[in-house]
Amino acid sequence: MATFMEVIEYLDNSGQQMVHRVPEDGSGEAKIGSQVVVRESQQAVFFRDGKALDVFGAGRHTLTTMNLPLLAELVGKAFDGKSPFRVEVCFVSTKVFTDLKWGTPEPIPFRDAELQMIRLRSHGIYSTRITDAQLFVNKMVGTQGFYTTEQVDNFLKSIISSRLADYLGENYKSIFDVASHYDELAAGLKARLQEDFSKYGLETVDVYINAITPPPEVTARMDERAGMAAIGDMNQYLKFKAANAMGDAAKQEGGAAGTGVGMGAGLGMGMMMPGMLSQAMAAGPMLACPKCGTQNQQTAKFCSNCGGPVGAVAATVPCPKCGKPVPAGSKFCNDCGNKIG
Repeated sequence: MATFMEVIEYLDNSGQQMVHRVPEDGSGEAKIGSQVVVRESQQAVFFRDGKALDVFGAGRHTLTTMNLPLLAELVGKAFDGKSPFRVEVCFVSTKVFTDLKWGTPEPIPFRDAELQMIRLRSHGIYSTRITDAQLFVNKMVGTQGFYTTEQVDNFLKSIISSRLADYLGENYKSIFDVASHYDELAAGLKARLQEDFSKYGLETVDVYINAITPPPEVTARMDERAGMAAIGDMNQYLKFKAANAMGDAAKQEGGAAGTGVGMGAGLGMGMMMPGMLSQAMAAGPMLACPKCGTQNQQTAKFCSNCGGPVGAVAATVPCPKCGKPVPAGSKFCNDCGNKIG
């Protein structure tokens, strides 16, 4: 037996229902003169035979052929206004649904100008509300008895994740630029989402981004890169890493693995040392010994090979032919080639 509905209303005590159909299953009986009570945060979509006849705003509405002009046509010319007819009413909540959580179900690909292709995860919260009750019921609810935020959640999350991936790729070149622009990114994402949400009778009220994070291995690379930038000198950084490796190996108590690490780190440092010494030796200008030609440090006073004076200490004698100074002990003049002595 059909339910006769003289006063049609619904009050949601959970605060989570977006739509509630009265009755939940099938349809009920009403007649001209029945009343529909709609609260401030609701709209009511009136259906007969699966067709939406009208949308009522807040207030108490008495059903008449004036506010439901299609009713008489659907029921038929023989309709006398007193006989009951079968109807359904969907009460749609128009309040703002807040603190809805979103997150990327899978990492989204992002081409970073510095780190190449990386995958990012992100999460945050958003809020939405229904602005077109009839469109939302027809596209999202269908014939269900009620519809909650939990049911629409996964669908909206997938839209947010997709649009976030697009917006990041179009507006940012590196993950290093994103962290300081969360508000700007959220505002742009909200504008992009509005077009998608409006197709289902929804409005994007707010979008907040709590975090955008790369996977652990990329985070480690970012930390290492930041450390290198802080050091500023690659050679110093390599020495620092080698010293740390040796220190870590020394802390290990025995074991072949510990020995191997220590030997590897020591070998690495040993291979680095000749190059470091060569660089140190080559760092300053050299001075040739006037007697034997051996290269000596510029600050040397005596030759490291023959013991002869070099630099300022080296004595000179004038060439008997051209008079130019010639280092003492020379056999020929450097300027004219005259034999000396």
